[in-house]
Formats: sequence, C-alpha cells, structure tokens
Amino acid sequence: MKKIIRAIGKFFRRIGSFFDKWLITPITKLILKIIDISKKNSKNIERFLGKKQTLIVISLLLALGVFFIIDGESNVLVDQYAEILYNQPVTATYNEESYVVEGLPETVDITLVGQKRHIFLAKQSPSGGVSVDLTGLKPGQHKVTLKYTQQLKSLDYRLDPSTVTVTIYDKVSATKTLTYDILHRDNLDSKLNIESVELDRSEVIVKGAEYKLDTVATVKALVDVDNFASAEAGEVTLQDVPLVAYDTDGKVVDVEIVPKTVTAKVVITSPQKEVPINIVPKGELAFGKAIQSLSSSVNNVTIYGSEEALASIDSLPVEIDVTGLSENKDYTVTLKRPNGVTSIDVKTITVKVAVDDSTTREFQDISIATENLDTSRYRVQAVSEADSKVTVVVSGSKSIIDSIDSSIIKAYVDLDGLGPGEHEVEVKVTGDDLKLSYTSRVKTVKVRISER
Repeated sequence: MKKIIRAIGKFFRRIGSFFDKWLITPITKLILKIIDISKKNSKNIERFLGKKQTLIVISLLLALGVFFIIDGESNVLVDQYAEILYNQPVTATYNEESYVVEGLPETVDITLVGQKRHIFLAKQSPSGGVSVDLTGLKPGQHKVTLKYTQQLKSLDYRLDPSTVTVTIYDKVSATKTLTYDILHRDNLDSKLNIESVELDRSEVIVKGAEYKLDTVATVKALVDVDNFASAEAGEVTLQDVPLVAYDTDGKVVDVEIVPKTVTAKVVITSPQKEVPINIVPKGELAFGKAIQSLSSSVNNVTIYGSEEALASIDSLPVEIDVTGLSENKDYTVTLKRPNGVTSIDVKTITVKVAVDDSTTREFQDISIATENLDTSRYRVQAVSEADSKVTVVVSGSKSIIDSIDSSIIKAYVDLDGLGPGEHEVEVKVTGDDLKLSYTSRVKTVKVRISER
C-alpha cells in the first residue's frame, strides 16, 4: 500500500515539474522582461502615448474592435428568421405489394430556422424531402419518426407533425363486378340519348386491407359526358375512364383498383316521335257558360327521349285553367316534358278558347263498368237492375251536345281494394270530348263481390 502511495505521489510531482519547467517559469520570465523594458523606456512610452495622433489611432482601433465584436454577436442573436414550407409531400418506403399503410399523412409543414440568406439557399437547393422508412415493420400499430433531408447544415428545421402512429395491414385482393355511372348527363344535347355503354371489361380486382374490401359494394366506371369529342349521334370511344369503389351508402372507399382505368364505347342516338297536342281544360267556367271550341297554334310536336319513353306516349297533354272563364280567351302555354322526354321541338303554343252558353242533355241507360278488380279471384254483379245502369247529364255548348251520342260516354265504379261482400260505391263518368262535362244522376250504386 505504501508503494502505491509513493508511486502516485511521484507521478504528481513529475506533472508539477513539467508545468513548472515549460509553462510557469517561461511566462514568469517573459513578464519580468516586459516590466524591465518598460521601466527603462518609461519616458519614451509616456511620450509616445501622449501624442494626439497615437491616441486617435488607438481609439479608432478600439472602436473598430468593439464594433466587429458587437456586430458578430448581433448576427448570431438577431439575424434569425423562420419560414414555413407548407404541404410538403411525405414518401414512405415499404413493400407496397404486401402491405397497406394507414395513418401516414400525405403532407407535412416544415419550419426552417436560421439566417435569411441560408433559408433562401435552402429553398433553392434540392433536398431529399420528407420520408419515413417502414421496411421491416410487421402488421400492427407503430409510432414512427419522419425525417427531412436538407443539404444545408446551418439551418434548424422542425416538422409538423414529426412523429405519427401508423397502422400496417396485410394487403388482400378480391374480384368485383364493374358497372358504370354517367356524369354530367344534363350537359348532353337534350335531343340526344345515351343508348348504351360498353366497357372493355366486366370485372376488376380491388386490393387493400381486408376490412375495407368488405365494405366495397360496387365499382363503377365514371363516364363523363364532358369528355365526349362531339355532341352528335353515333359512337364515342373514351380512353382512360377512371374507376371508383363505393360502399352501400354511396361513399367512396379508398382501395387500390386494378386496372385503374378502362375504355368505354358509348352509343349515342336521337330517338324522336311526332305526337298530337291534346288540350285539357281544368276547372269550372262561369255559371251558364261552356267551351264551344279549343284550338292550338300547333297541332303536332316532335318529342325526343329514350325509346321506351317515346313508345308509351301517343299525345302531349296541355292543361289550361278555365276557372271562372266567361268569354273568349287566348292562352300562351309553355309545353311540359313528360317523364322520359328530354326535348320538344316547340317550346310554347297559343291556345284559343271560344265560350258559348251552356245547355244540358240527358243520356239514359248508360251501363256501368268496373275497374281495378282482380277478375282471376273475384266476380262482381249489381245488387239490382237499377244498380247496373245510370242516367248521365252532359253539359256544354248546344252545337256540340246535339252532335254526340252515348258511345262517347263511360260510367264506371272503382273496386280497388274491395273483397267479397256487398259494397256501396261511387259512380264516376267520363267522356271523349273534354269540352263537355259529365255527371251521373245517381251518385252511388250497390255491387256484390264473390269469390270464383
């Protein structure tokens, strides 16, 4: 133990001797020499320092020194700026064929802190961008750090956010039937009709996390009318039609679709049909008045629409309100499009209504028909002979009433929803000539319904 202590003491003595020989002794000698010189030349030094020019030079040197020291410190302390680079894209490295990553932001904001010239240079020079390496991470949740690679080391930077929690899923795939939607259909010429759309494939593959694939209800090709090369009848071929996956609520599902686009062939037609105008008066005229004649400035119009809609239309009804009318009148009517009709070649017409004094005429023994009865299950008959026929009173212009017969009159009862048994039902009357009004003298009759 004593040997160790003596060895340690000897070691420190050698260190002390080294500093004494090479540092303390030389410095002491230098100071003594300077003092000695200053004593011998004190008068010359005082004379030199007392000169006005010397004092000016020394003051100038000291002022410059202080200026540069303060300027350097102010550059460090004051010349600091911050600038935010918004929406910088984030790139992730991982096996995209095997995994799906959720929770990773598409962009982040970067705050650069430093001198203005350095920030300017940083914005001009290329950078490695914002990235995150997910290689080697397995399915599940992971907290990862985003990195920003910048060549300029004189700047500080902060990412917002700098760390994120991501969820990694195994990527699975499924086959889905492909349908289509037509966008901006209203922008198509109203005289044209999209007859058919043919896609170059009927199925696509969707890829993503299993829970997302389970929500995909349909995949649709979005055929946009605005992309048609011409607004004419014929065949249009659209390339690169985008595909979108939807859930049962019609919301977009973020999954990968293979392929991303398809080709669509669209057949455009211009179905048309000429139909007569059918003027339908509505309302009651003034007391004692009737319609003598109805005439239109246009008797026939051409309608455009789908083949199915046009096939079910034989005339174009035009309603005019004659409530309280007591004299002749002209109506300007805007034509309304029936369901399925996209265009009419005439927009407005003029309808002339001629008014006459009203008279009445009775038509007896008009047989009562039945409507809306399931004849495969039930049969119906009038309870009595009086319940099988009615007398109809027809009101209108005398010149029209005198020229009609009972064949234009129809009396009927509506049996919709009725079952076996006796029922008292309302009698309804209509006629072919809409300028006349038809009323049954008996308001109700009794019928008996029985099962077959």
